[in-house]
Amino acid sequence: MNKMTFEAKRCGVQFSPPAIVLLYENKQTNKVRKRVIPVRNFSKYSDYSVAAERLKNHPRHKDYLENVSQSQLERLHIILRDHLQGFSLEHSLASFHVDPEEDLNKLDNEELSRKKGQMDKLFERNRTHRDDPNFVYDVEVDFTKTTQGRCSWDEESDDEF
Repeated sequence: MNKMTFEAKRCGVQFSPPAIVLLYENKQTNKVRKRVIPVRNFSKYSDYSVAAERLKNHPRHKDYLENVSQSQLERLHIILRDHLQGFSLEHSLASFHVDPEEDLNKLDNEELSRKKGQMDKLFERNRTHRDDPNFVYDVEVDFTKTTQGRCSWDEESDDEF
């Protein structure tokens, strides 16, 4: 028997009832179809990474979710869980973006790990590798000092050291 091949095109969430919505293309028939995958036994206290992994490895859905990354499924589960906790969709989506002016010291551990994950992705995307044509080894940059006025606390601490 031939194994059917599916290519995920888009995925999203459905809030009522909680589900992952997947648009996929059946490569044998070239038809685009929609699959609604119910998210069962998931509450506002559930671990999103465990739920995403369980869904990705589920025998009924794993052929469809083969090309969907684990991190994408985790983000969809986070959105579902935030909705169950009473947060808006805008709040959930904003929590995936890093604001350079935001004070990360004021975040709880889970939101901080979300922000760190986004920063890691941004770093990896902007990083130049040895194989890149623009890669330069041992770059030296001269940062010119800006002239700033001295603060009173600077003057006081000079005598102590």
